[in-house]
Amino acid sequence: MFESAELGHKIDKDTYKAEEAQLRQALLEAQYELGQRADFPVLILFAGVPAAGKGEMVNLLMEWLDPRHVTTHAFGKHSDEERTRPPMWRYWRILPPKGKMAMLFGGWYAGAMFETLSGGREAVFQREIERIAHFEKMLADEGVLVLKFWLHLSEDALNKRLKKLLGDKLTSWRVTDEDRGFARHYGDIIARSRAMLMRTSSADAPWRVVEGADANYRALEVGKQLLSAMRHHLGRNSVRQSRVEAAQIVPSVDGLRLLDTLQLDHANDRKDYKNQLEVLQGRLNLLTRHPQFQNLSVVMVFEGMDAAGKGGAIRRITAALDARQYHIVPIAAPTDEERAQPYLWRFWRQLPSHGRFTIFDRSWYGRVLVERVEGFAPVADWMRAYGEINEFESQLDDANTLVVKYWLAISKEEQLARFQEREQTQWKRFKITDEDWRNREKWDDYVTAASDMIDRTSTPSAPWHLIAANNKTYARIRVLEILCETIECRLDKKEKKSQA
Repeated sequence: MFESAELGHKIDKDTYKAEEAQLRQALLEAQYELGQRADFPVLILFAGVPAAGKGEMVNLLMEWLDPRHVTTHAFGKHSDEERTRPPMWRYWRILPPKGKMAMLFGGWYAGAMFETLSGGREAVFQREIERIAHFEKMLADEGVLVLKFWLHLSEDALNKRLKKLLGDKLTSWRVTDEDRGFARHYGDIIARSRAMLMRTSSADAPWRVVEGADANYRALEVGKQLLSAMRHHLGRNSVRQSRVEAAQIVPSVDGLRLLDTLQLDHANDRKDYKNQLEVLQGRLNLLTRHPQFQNLSVVMVFEGMDAAGKGGAIRRITAALDARQYHIVPIAAPTDEERAQPYLWRFWRQLPSHGRFTIFDRSWYGRVLVERVEGFAPVADWMRAYGEINEFESQLDDANTLVVKYWLAISKEEQLARFQEREQTQWKRFKITDEDWRNREKWDDYVTAASDMIDRTSTPSAPWHLIAANNKTYARIRVLEILCETIECRLDKKEKKSQA
């Protein structure tokens, strides 16, 4: 993979000057067409050997392009804010919207490269690589043009360049301890980097290895590859993934669905309910005061049929919490800003820091529920969403974020009774809309979609909790019990681990 980048490529000044003028004009025209169409973003990532010209290349592209529509991002150690969230959170926050461009130094490869440079654990390195490949596949499926450039220097060229920089007082500061370490262990690091690039070079997001010894060659090669990729993407009828790559959904031969088997009616004495509620709310509040809770965060997901009691259950939880500890996120149709980003972007940006709760009233599961049933998302989009959601929730769990998911289930008859009550009660009329009645006409479609969703996204780290909600008081108690038990289980595991 690196052999062709050690051939000693060179471009003379006259050739460079002649080609540069044409290239930068063509790139600018492609950038303006990108902005006018605004149906995909461009994400350019630079990595490679130290002193191979990453900074110079970014600066040059900023000179060639209209800088008003390009952002640049470099990543160092995680900030305090970033350390309380999953590692990929920092990258989701800087994704460019459709029609815009972004350039990254290292980007999400920084963690994998750190494991390479520091001789870290193989298991950690491999997990980083898997997550990166999954992330880039998701971006490509969403239509993002992902360009990854590895700027390369041979071992001899690197040593000569470092020696030259160190020999001048004006440039010696450019050489870091990491650069020296790279030079000392060049062979091992390049071998490991080769494996990383091969594992993460795909048809949709290939690595482009460019020799960095000659600045003129490097500039023209990167510029031409960028222009070619942009023109190819701009020439496509659709940049979104249209292939269905998930396992086919096959209904059971007897037509029985998962939610059809749920017992919906449970008795619960009103007097007992008040006592139970008081006890559970106190239990939850005390759990949030546990010293180890400050190392956890909680994401709660409430889904279910309209009028199933999601809002009432949420209010019983928040009544036990300090208002500074939680944030409720009601999910409606995406805004223009959210539609300009990959689907999960608006949920990543709402993740809580440690010691806090984020409660989603509806959630990312809209893609496999309402968007599937109403035809708002193509089949390929909602079919691949199952895998993307499972990976998302796995990353949350790995980052000490508990994911607690509830499906509140009621019968069709109970929903009708609640709809009618809302229409007849003045202060509840805002809760019922024409859309609620339209959704009711597709009851069976929603039951099928929800059953498939639960089957494909209930995992050991983020299981679905099915709540029989015909009796509101029973449902509220079960929601609180499950939340307390989930937090207690995680705190108990952390305490045992600290004692081991």
